[in-house]
Amino acid sequence: MKFDNRTQGPGPVRRRMAVGATAAVMGLTAVFGSGLATAAHADAGSTTATGIILGVGATESQRVVSWYSSVGTAQVVQITPTSKLVKGQFDKHAVSFPATVAANSVNGGYNAHATIDGLKKNTSYSYRVGTEGNWSPTYSFKTQDFKGNFDFLFFGDPQIGSSGDVAKDGAGWADTLNVSLAANPKAELLVSGGDQVETANTETQWNAFLASDKLRQYPWAATIGNHDVGGKAYEQHFWTPNTDRSAPFYNGDATIRSGGDYWYIYKGVLFIDLNSNAYATGADAAHISYITNVVKAHGNDAKYTVLVYHHSIYSPADHANDTDNKQRRQDFPTAFSNLGVDLVLQGHDHSYSRSYVIKNGQKANKSEQPGAAQVAQGPGGVIYVTANSASGSKYYDLTAPDTTQDPNYGPDPLNPNSHWANSVENQEHVRTYVKVQVRDNKLVVENIRSGTCVTPNAAVELGKVPWCGPDSGASAAKPVGSTVDKVVIRPYGGKGNGNGLVGKAGWLQ
Repeated sequence: MKFDNRTQGPGPVRRRMAVGATAAVMGLTAVFGSGLATAAHADAGSTTATGIILGVGATESQRVVSWYSSVGTAQVVQITPTSKLVKGQFDKHAVSFPATVAANSVNGGYNAHATIDGLKKNTSYSYRVGTEGNWSPTYSFKTQDFKGNFDFLFFGDPQIGSSGDVAKDGAGWADTLNVSLAANPKAELLVSGGDQVETANTETQWNAFLASDKLRQYPWAATIGNHDVGGKAYEQHFWTPNTDRSAPFYNGDATIRSGGDYWYIYKGVLFIDLNSNAYATGADAAHISYITNVVKAHGNDAKYTVLVYHHSIYSPADHANDTDNKQRRQDFPTAFSNLGVDLVLQGHDHSYSRSYVIKNGQKANKSEQPGAAQVAQGPGGVIYVTANSASGSKYYDLTAPDTTQDPNYGPDPLNPNSHWANSVENQEHVRTYVKVQVRDNKLVVENIRSGTCVTPNAAVELGKVPWCGPDSGASAAKPVGSTVDKVVIRPYGGKGNGNGLVGKAGWLQ
């Protein structure tokens, strides 16, 4: 049975636990009989849980909680409507969701996750993890309406540790979370562009990444980056819904298998997240097959599709002409147009870019102007966004288009300093985040400054970059909360895209 917050009488919860490395149940929802939750009291002083993070579920009514533990005993997420707390204590209204607990290959302890299901809309919930007499502190989150408009925030490459100073990187990351959520307190998802940390299995970096309680209050939709692979810490810290780690994605390379591809639907948006670390020898074909199957199965349940992966194919900076990106520019764009993708969110390049409307790997409308504030997608049109650093740990400067590196990725005829695919390219060496507004008849994408040239901004503080501010430092830094770029995207609502695949609102029929 799913979460039920009706008034409950006395009696114990009947729980099904999965404990140890051989646990068979991998995507748990609580199973209860007619018995009811017993009262429990917080005992945060003896908790063994660390690294607690709230994750996105498969639907609006789910959340996933993941954590590390020093013990391998049976553990749960205990949750109750916040209004039912009695002087801060959990009582008979609390429900426990059993965790899968497995031996941790990184630090010798254990990692755990549990799926909370059956949440109700417009409700504040409080939760804790652990077991009777050994609870974590209590954290809270709030659900919103399960239909209609919503906003989500997209963050590029915190990459904690990449400046060489974990504390400074963590401070910048925490400040971006604070700034962005103070400005957007009703944001419903925090979406990752990948590279949470610099070194995959370095727990001091993960600890700094996970330090902010905002990550226990808002669901984090994780994406794996190239710095997150090479170990299992990523998947031990983040449990993701509907995840496929099938061998064809990875060419037999177990070192990059952590991330997997996964999907979820949230308020009319089908999000599909890829592990773009796998790309060679047919892996892109496997990713495209995965997207195709997900869209066929679930596209009719949503009005938009948003793809998320780490490696920006229309990268404006250091990674513009990496061998793998050149391959992805060949493999992805036409498939994405055929499948009715609306928006692609990427990281990896520590700079900001927003593409023109791209169809089948070409600019769809030759007359679309650089920096246009409104665009119409048309059939098969896709917008690609690359997020800048959210922590200030590392920035890459924009590069000039270089046809000697890739003859198909040359200058924009309307703005020769930029690559042909990009309407906007920006680097100011200040922290930013991307806000996406989802509306019935439009998507609004906005890149917003979350910092200035002053601390916390590790790359600037440590002299990793020689200047800071707009116009390569010639102009003073703009204030926190100011807009770098904003575009209103009018999605395609017609029939067909020339290939017979795309239906209403861009969905494959």
